[in-house]
Amino acid sequence: MILYIAEKPSLARAIAAALPSPQKKEDGCIWLPNGDCISWCIGHLLEQAEPHIYNPAYKSWSLDHLPIIPDDWQWQEKSQTKKQLSKLKKLIKQADQLVHAGDPDREGQLLVDEVLHYTNVPKKKLETTKRLLVSDLTPSSIKKSLGKLKLNSEYSALSRSALARARADWIYGLNLTRAYTIKGRQAGYQGVLSIGRVQTPILGLVVKRDLEIENFVTKDYFQVHAHLATEANEHFVANWVPSDACKPHMDEDGRVINRALAENVARRITHKPGTVVKAEYNTKRQSPPLPYSLSSLQIDAAKRWGLSAKQVLDTCQDLYEKHQMISYPRSDCRYLPVEQMSEISSIIKVLKSTSSEINNWCENANPHLKSSAWNDKKVGAHHAIIPTQKSGKYASLSHREKQVYELVVRQYLMQFYPNYEYLAAKIVAEIEGGTFSATGNTPLTLGWKSLLGATLNNDDKKTEETEPNLPKLTQGDPLFCRLGEVVQKQTKPPAHFTDATLLAAMTGIAKYVEDKSVKDILKETDGLGTEATRASIIELLFKRQFLFRDSKKIKATEAGRLFVSCLPRSTITPDMTAVWESTLSAISVKQASYEAFMTSLEATLTHLLNEARNTPLTSLTSLAKSTPAKTAWKARRSSSSRSSTKKEPTKRGSKGTGQKTTYKKKTTYKKSN
Repeated sequence: MILYIAEKPSLARAIAAALPSPQKKEDGCIWLPNGDCISWCIGHLLEQAEPHIYNPAYKSWSLDHLPIIPDDWQWQEKSQTKKQLSKLKKLIKQADQLVHAGDPDREGQLLVDEVLHYTNVPKKKLETTKRLLVSDLTPSSIKKSLGKLKLNSEYSALSRSALARARADWIYGLNLTRAYTIKGRQAGYQGVLSIGRVQTPILGLVVKRDLEIENFVTKDYFQVHAHLATEANEHFVANWVPSDACKPHMDEDGRVINRALAENVARRITHKPGTVVKAEYNTKRQSPPLPYSLSSLQIDAAKRWGLSAKQVLDTCQDLYEKHQMISYPRSDCRYLPVEQMSEISSIIKVLKSTSSEINNWCENANPHLKSSAWNDKKVGAHHAIIPTQKSGKYASLSHREKQVYELVVRQYLMQFYPNYEYLAAKIVAEIEGGTFSATGNTPLTLGWKSLLGATLNNDDKKTEETEPNLPKLTQGDPLFCRLGEVVQKQTKPPAHFTDATLLAAMTGIAKYVEDKSVKDILKETDGLGTEATRASIIELLFKRQFLFRDSKKIKATEAGRLFVSCLPRSTITPDMTAVWESTLSAISVKQASYEAFMTSLEATLTHLLNEARNTPLTSLTSLAKSTPAKTAWKARRSSSSRSSTKKEPTKRGSKGTGQKTTYKKKTTYKKSN
């Protein structure tokens, strides 16, 4: 008997739909006519054991117990899914062949692997376990995937990476939360001070940005615009480029801060002739943007529709599971496998029947064009988010589902449009010994940008306004300055974070890392958290009332600020966590060691705990008087009093009930795994 173990019931039903009938449904499984069976997990059926499972003394919180680092890690059964786990245990014993059908990512790999290890599957059966990778829930796609089963052992690195992340979160969060909560109580604050490996640096970013804005001192600076005319009476504007002699009158960013100097230049060039000293015109091409990963989709949806990361993720899950209209959404990949090109024409044909607007997009799409998105070398366990060959339910989609779906569709169809071509022009003029420069872009072929229409994003609009068309000139052509104009401007503080920019910060964290040596080892794409967890991490900070929304702006509450002010710098800056996240990604592709990662984490934790022991948290006295924070942390404390470990609500299939859980069985999973 072959047993297919899906990550969740919806995936099990989709697999069943691609297999022969008649089928017999039982409680917890689906039997196929040939005797094979499909069963499922319900998210994680297991979780990290509570500290008191290792030592009953850990039920009480004491600095003397820290650090708590298990030698032999143990799993615990979740009470709310124990029935399904029992069903799986029986089926796994009966099966001759196992097929792992978790979602195609790190967490999905671990989710089923942990069940296989927990149920003590014999070594021989474990070695022959197959892996089914499903990124599209349509029957035709699943049938193809069923024909390409691989050995599950080929994906063991994904499982190790997810296991390392889970254990790191447990060790780091539990120990530091206990340490700072105890220190807070010594200072008079009776709430729980919860710390997370990812969430606390994100809170630190927001607090830092808020303080930068509040402490920003606006300064005036001055630009000189030369309003120029050609012999053919064509008009354009060029900006003064100050010479080195003007540096004493400029700030550190090269802006002129001396009004008198700017006014003198403007007077000197008004009604004076000039000459073109350089005229460059280059035809440039811009390729279509790649199809979406989850984070890039969340960022665009936030910019375009003002949707939060969680709203986009939840909507994508419905489009994937309920409607089966997009591929697997929790993807960090923006590329597509070459073999998927065989489905292009079919997908476009289906898309034409969805809406008149999408049909218009399809009309000029050329399925024979091949963009840079098709690259097998850059596709891992899953590919970019794209529409599937199922569209019959478009009319029944909610407004938000249509918004997100259309973004996915448009980004996919861009791959079948020509490049955007434009003429990039730069004119440098000399007037009265001064240098003036103008740049501009003239669209030649809209290509994929024709799909943007009225939905041009802010960056596109800004480009069009600040880089107008320029006349065609050559070196030596005469010019006439009709007017020298002084434009007074003011320096602006950085903008508050929004859903889009905070997500962008999490996905490209290297930009916010302060230590140059750390920045040098990170890639531009290295981030904090995973595609699946970023939304929940942000929402958790709102839930704990560390963050709040002011229209589209995300700001830190007073509670969030005071909390951050108590913590060591390494816990509130992204440097350390960014390196760890980069290492976790490397573990998933067998380029780093699980053991080395855990050893580094434990050494860092020991240092942080020593720092916590020696830090009085006197500022928390005022935090205890803050009503919103007090209310939020009382709720947190109430939950924590029933469970002595910090739990992030990012585990799949479980939103957390806060109820006490009892367990009958435990198992070990040694560090060497």
